[in-house]
Amino acid sequence: MSFYLPLGADRYEPTEFTESPWDSAMQHGGPPAALLGHVMRLDGMRLARISVDFLGPIPRRVSKIEVSPIKPGRLTALNEAQMLIDGRVAVSARAWHIAPGPQPATMSEETRAEPLPDQEDRFSGDWGYGRSIEWRCTMGGLDELGETHVWSRVRMPLIEGVELDGQDRALIVADSANGLSAVLPFDKWLSIPPSMTATLLREATGDWVHLAARTVISDDGLGLAEGEMFDLSGRIGQVAQPLLVRAR
Repeated sequence: MSFYLPLGADRYEPTEFTESPWDSAMQHGGPPAALLGHVMRLDGMRLARISVDFLGPIPRRVSKIEVSPIKPGRLTALNEAQMLIDGRVAVSARAWHIAPGPQPATMSEETRAEPLPDQEDRFSGDWGYGRSIEWRCTMGGLDELGETHVWSRVRMPLIEGVELDGQDRALIVADSANGLSAVLPFDKWLSIPPSMTATLLREATGDWVHLAARTVISDDGLGLAEGEMFDLSGRIGQVAQPLLVRAR
């Protein structure tokens, strides 16, 4: 089991576990974001920020990935990637990488998420992405409206045959902030994130990533979903998604 099957020549086939809750023929944004982040890796550097733009619904069909450097560098570097499906760009991303260095003279005080609960939570629907992850809520609930905090454990590799690591784990769940913390019912309101930006302090260690997600809405149809991400040792980063909010 995996989210993507590598076909060679930078082509990937999405599996059932990329399935969106809104349309079974489309992908949830998390796996494509993680795949683009994965292929943009740079040796000796660490992903510091990735901005992913969703240019429309993402079909659950074979994609080709193209990666290009924008600003090479020894200490900082910027590159971009595109996911092409049926000849059009479905998802694009830009990523800043920073080279690790000596420990600074001062370090920030560590903050931690709520303890990992014993009991697993499940979505009410049976859709691929929801089943691909083990969820354990520490605030709110998977099918409840409002701020939700949840531990997540990805059950499978991002790419078949490639070991899952901390960056993959964080990016697979980062795009869930909007869906987890929506404040309006999905059957009556659209809440569409055209973009997702994740800023990572470090890679997650261990199997579990905690996402503390909340959504705020303006009085003119815009919104912001945001979240803090943790592993069992402390904070690893944050995520933000601008939202288009409209009545159906």
